[in-house]
Amino acid sequence: MKIIPYESSLESQIVKLMADFRVTLSSFKNVKRNPNLIIAKEELCEYLSNNFPIFIAIDNQGILHGYIVCRIQDQVVWAESIYVKHNSRKQGIASKLYLEAEKIAVSLNSDTVYNWVHPNNTKIIPFLKSRGYNVLNLIELRKPHLGENLSMHISILDNVFDY
Repeated sequence: MKIIPYESSLESQIVKLMADFRVTLSSFKNVKRNPNLIIAKEELCEYLSNNFPIFIAIDNQGILHGYIVCRIQDQVVWAESIYVKHNSRKQGIASKLYLEAEKIAVSLNSDTVYNWVHPNNTKIIPFLKSRGYNVLNLIELRKPHLGENLSMHISILDNVFDY
């Protein structure tokens, strides 16, 4: 498995992974969705038009197993999205991908990569903690969308929030 910068010849494979990533994100809120390749392609085009660095994990057969998108804003690196296929997890792929984001941060004289994380993402939170990321920085609050069914609750300190 090697990590390489995005190549346009791999577009169809990364679009599929991006669509799968969005399905996974929806599942954190108990929403079942099918992969939407059109929206995923639009998302990829947006990343590319903004010059976001994208790294992919690819095997010797040319099959993609994961990716990371880095957003750089005011010399700050954000892990915009990171995804590894379910059957490819626990093989160090996410660590290799994330290292690319950390290298960019170091090159910009920073000592951290910033992450937006769903509070019930039981995969990424322990992953980030294992890499030394343990400072809770921000909590986003909003009103429910019209017709939104919030079925979970998250406790932070003495506060309970709908999720």
